[in-house]
Amino acid sequence: MLLLQQDPTGLSSPLGTVLVIAGLVAAIVVGLRALWYNRKR
Repeated sequence: MLLLQQDPTGLSSPLGTVLVIAGLVAAIVVGLRALWYNRKR
């Protein structure tokens, strides 16, 4: 977490944290949907 504390891009702010978490969740959901779609066929 040292990187986040002195991060110049503002990721340590609450909004940045929310955006990062939302991005990670979206990436996971898209990945799972792709795997699920490929497994069905």
